[in-house]
Amino acid sequence: MSDTLDRLLSLETFGIKLGLENITRLCAALGHPERSFRSLHVAGTNGKGSIAALTHAALVASGVHAARYTSPHLTDLRERFVIGRTPVDEPALEAVTADLFTCVDRLLADGTLSVLPTFFEMTTAVGFELFRRAGVEVAVIEVGLGGRFDATNVITPTATAITTIGFDHQQHLGSSLRQIAFEKAGIIKPHVPVITGPLPDEAIEEVRNVAVSRDAALIEATVGVRVDAHMRDGRAELTVTTDDDRYGPLLLGLRGEHQIGNAVVAVRLLEAARAGGVAVTRAGIERGFAEVDWPARLELFHLQGEKRVLLDAAHNADGAEALARYLQQWHPERPVLVVGIMRDKAAADILAHILPLVSQVITTAAPTPRALPASQLAEKVTALVPDRDVQSCADPESAVEGALQLADSVCVAGSVFLAGAVRPWLERHAILR
Repeated sequence: MSDTLDRLLSLETFGIKLGLENITRLCAALGHPERSFRSLHVAGTNGKGSIAALTHAALVASGVHAARYTSPHLTDLRERFVIGRTPVDEPALEAVTADLFTCVDRLLADGTLSVLPTFFEMTTAVGFELFRRAGVEVAVIEVGLGGRFDATNVITPTATAITTIGFDHQQHLGSSLRQIAFEKAGIIKPHVPVITGPLPDEAIEEVRNVAVSRDAALIEATVGVRVDAHMRDGRAELTVTTDDDRYGPLLLGLRGEHQIGNAVVAVRLLEAARAGGVAVTRAGIERGFAEVDWPARLELFHLQGEKRVLLDAAHNADGAEALARYLQQWHPERPVLVVGIMRDKAAADILAHILPLVSQVITTAAPTPRALPASQLAEKVTALVPDRDVQSCADPESAVEGALQLADSVCVAGSVFLAGAVRPWLERHAILR
């Protein structure tokens, strides 16, 4: 990796700083690349990445020159910036990043910026500039954290979506669902429609209040929609009928029953985009939903000797609950669990959902200072299930290898960072995925 990209990645050590001052001044200095394309903005506690992937896949399949900006990446920074069906190439990323640092250094020198932008502020600006230079027509932009003060919130989108609202990142977003909903509703812009997934009562009330105050049409995704679905080998075969159109039957490319709700939100978001002038088609939606690829979300790897590994990035209680429902229905054999969780997450809440559905447990830690050490996580597991066989292995790949020696079925979960640490090994050893 080049010195330029190393410099960008080094900004991660400075952590999170919410606010729009830096990104606003940076975009202005760049000539507002975020205004060079239409955008669709997606926020939510869980599901926003899947909805961004579904929406982007449908746009591309409709023939739209579309891009996708998501975070975090699993193994390669380029994953955050997808144009068409592929991540941007490294030379383009290096060139834009170098130009951005030149701009930042100038703005710091003349006082326009008082502090160095954060890693996320920089990657957001890099994404905007990459998309401008590529002549992108429409970009699907995933919120990084919250919404109101997230760096992505400098865009004026054609439509927005708020997928789910639950407890996560309370230290930044507030301790109640109403507070968290207010932060996520911060992406709502005047006269721009917002689509919501199924939200708790106090959350939808707060989102509705913000939408009314900004004269933004609020579209609850499931209202007036008929969904016919059944599960087939872990995937949903579904037909979605709205007032505008009928989609399917199609087999979703993403596993898990919870993806049905994500698909409905994506359909309504795409319909709002179409009403706003984006040339998305029924055939494009159907094809995109069937072909969508979103790694480490209930991703199943088949290995030699009939062994299989289910990889999931569940990193909070709601995500763990969705994983538990999938394990209960599709993995009655009770796989060995390889688990790693970040220090700032509610580990007990995550574990409480998953532990009843697995057999033995191996704790591990992703290669980041944010990770809870494997030995400390093992203590938390033992506190919840004192009679369970629990081992700890600091190295994630060795933990997976050890689990595969214990059983033919393994589940790896607990963190996006853990998924990123083991996925390259799984890809090298997989015969099917």
